[in-house]
Amino acid sequence: MNFTRWSARLPGTQRRAAARDDRSSVPAARAECARQEGAPAPPDGTAPAPDGAEKTPAVTGPTPEDLSAREILGRLPAPVALLHGPDHRVAYVNDAYETAFGARPAGAPAAEIMPELAELSVLPLLDQVLRSGTPRTVKSRKTAEGCSYTVTCTPVTAWDTKGTKEAGGTGEAGGAGSTAEEKGGGGVLVHAADVTDHAEAAERLRTSERRHRDTAVTLQRSLLPQELEQPDDLRIAATYQPGGTDAAVGGDWYDVITLGAGRTALVIGDVMGRGVRAAAVMGQLRTAVRAYARLDLPPHEVIQLLDGLAAEIDATQIATCVYAVHDPNEEQLVYASAGHLPILVSDEDGTVHRAADPTGPPLGTGGWIHTSGTIALPPGSTAVLYTDGLVERRSEDIDEGVASLARALSGAKGSPQVVCDRLIRSLGVTAEHDDDVAVLVVQHPARTGTDAERFHNAALDLLGGVEAAPRARAFATGVLSSWRFPAELRDRGVLAASELVANSLQHGTPPMRLGLRRTDRRLIIEVTDGDDHLPRRRQAEPADEAGRGIEIVASVATSWGSRRTPGGGKAVWCEFALPKE
Repeated sequence: MNFTRWSARLPGTQRRAAARDDRSSVPAARAECARQEGAPAPPDGTAPAPDGAEKTPAVTGPTPEDLSAREILGRLPAPVALLHGPDHRVAYVNDAYETAFGARPAGAPAAEIMPELAELSVLPLLDQVLRSGTPRTVKSRKTAEGCSYTVTCTPVTAWDTKGTKEAGGTGEAGGAGSTAEEKGGGGVLVHAADVTDHAEAAERLRTSERRHRDTAVTLQRSLLPQELEQPDDLRIAATYQPGGTDAAVGGDWYDVITLGAGRTALVIGDVMGRGVRAAAVMGQLRTAVRAYARLDLPPHEVIQLLDGLAAEIDATQIATCVYAVHDPNEEQLVYASAGHLPILVSDEDGTVHRAADPTGPPLGTGGWIHTSGTIALPPGSTAVLYTDGLVERRSEDIDEGVASLARALSGAKGSPQVVCDRLIRSLGVTAEHDDDVAVLVVQHPARTGTDAERFHNAALDLLGGVEAAPRARAFATGVLSSWRFPAELRDRGVLAASELVANSLQHGTPPMRLGLRRTDRRLIIEVTDGDDHLPRRRQAEPADEAGRGIEIVASVATSWGSRRTPGGGKAVWCEFALPKE
């Protein structure tokens, strides 16, 4: 095949051919090649040309040595002024200066005839430069006309005032027939660079960054709980503070989720990223946590599910999280942590306890089997969940920051919001802090007097047999009557307890237990047994002899649910809202 003929049709061939036809740069290239090979250059300053071509004279012009100081300064495109003496009298201004600020008569003090120097904050520097002999610079100051300048003041100890090249002319900077010594022993050269375009571009960039940051902050706050759920047995407050204006918004979040039967899930996490992307990932994780929490799973199982989801959302976004569950009957927090900082709990006497292991790697790393741990939360104690922005400092180890938080928590008293604010102040978090901060404060109040009278517990162990159901109904009737509930609420509570016990006797295994609990806002009925098969609500057919117990409970109660217990059994519960007093 004739490649020469076909190559003419290939892309780019025509451009290369046109470049070969342009011979304008060939002579210079050949001359350069000849000089590299040692060929002598023509004595007349012309470049060697190929045969038949005319010689091109070399371009010549004045060198800096051929110009006077006045000519050099006059040719500068930037405004230049030369001031002399201790009172900074004007010796010279170039054409660019006069164009920018107007003509300035020589010999007058700068403070009187150069208001632009005051606008640019240059006048205070003149004495410093003249006295110290050190240049000073004022960066990007704006004049009244809206132009921005960066001004450099350079000390000048002496300058030539005699003519240099032109006959009868002067090349002086300070005026004919004068010297620096006669003018006061030196001066200052003021050089102003117009940076208006750069300043406007920088301002547009700052405006864009502020807009993106405001968007991220708005998204972040909209994804956080707008109002914290307040359980019956706990008092909770939270604070989120984004980093300062120079810090990009992160992915810190917290949440409080009521699980039913008096149990509460507490969550805090941190996405290790910045900006809108981190806030979006945070929102997805928080939504997933709420969905998994509704399954009423143990904390380590929630973290395990969240770990897989985080890898699917974005494998490059690493996140940490703590998920804890409080059960008022157990007076403790059961928690699991994925690379997050430890929970701190302060007892009523100020003793601070730090949650120990288990702590697994951050979410999204995979390959780790998470487990749950416990930390006591007795009445009168306060727990704090937080992100690393509260305790991490560049100048110290993070363990020192956690220790500082523990010391601040030991002396913090008052409501959860008061404690939250005090911790923020004690750790030195200000509006200009360089990282996001999220803090969740949980108090388990010690109730006494009238307040304690509204919280009661009662339980009955069910041994099975035909007498278990009548004993459960009699027990529920007696307890609810002693708690002075209205007759209608008492009857519905006894019916629900009877159905839950009957369901457990038919489908569960020992040990079985009926529990009744009242708070200031609700009545809770719960039945536990040793079988882990969870009941579900279904529509029973007319001919069915069973399957209506859960349907009846769901109809008479405000809410109901079930969960597996750590010992391998299950708990089925229902709630009744108490009438407001």
